[in-house]
Amino acid sequence: MSDTRGDFAGKTILVTGASGGIGGATVRKLVARGATVIASSRSHETLAPIVKETGATPLPFELTSEESIAGALADLDLWGVVNCGGWGGEIATPQDTDIDVFDRVIAINARGSLLVTKYAARTMIRLGKGGAIVNVSSQASLVGLTGHISYGSSKAALDNITRVSALELGGYGIRVNSVNPTVVMTPMSAWYWGRPEIEGPTLEQMPLHRWATEDDIAGPIVFLLSDEAAMITGASLPIDGGYTNR
Repeated sequence: MSDTRGDFAGKTILVTGASGGIGGATVRKLVARGATVIASSRSHETLAPIVKETGATPLPFELTSEESIAGALADLDLWGVVNCGGWGGEIATPQDTDIDVFDRVIAINARGSLLVTKYAARTMIRLGKGGAIVNVSSQASLVGLTGHISYGSSKAALDNITRVSALELGGYGIRVNSVNPTVVMTPMSAWYWGRPEIEGPTLEQMPLHRWATEDDIAGPIVFLLSDEAAMITGASLPIDGGYTNR
């Protein structure tokens, strides 16, 4: 087995949503493998813990603002991107959804990731060294989940952004893929997925019968960024314990 320590040396990778669980785990793994990591979230305050722990470079910007993204990325020399920034929105039916919440979920999860890809791809093309982009999508884009009209729609849009971006950027040696995780049981997600009437039936339908950990998601993200995935692009990889294959 080859030693992968240091295999991202000389590569600068932007990770959005770096203050969150999956984003933070991804930053840790990339730094451990030699990457120069730029960690992004909405503020320096939210980024402070992961920056202190890993030595990543903080770069706060607002995912809903094209001006903020364009300004933040303008002078970066990027080799890779992980679009991990996102928002869950609400649990609601189509007939009860708050359309303002729907619009904001789309603006952050789909539009925000597209804007990061738009400006990151320009610098990646300029550098002419290829690269890789991984979008953090969801199992909610692959199957219908009760109450997930906003979140699932935003992630389905993100999967299409992945496929079209892979098609458009492949000629520059830039690969674009998505990962589609199941629930990572954090305090943020436990309010809904931790309910006995939700958790029990969902885990019963999942062949592995457990929720994912942050590292369960970060590992495949790093794999898709690596040269070991050099022939993979345009893919949406379920990391869901087999839930979408039931």
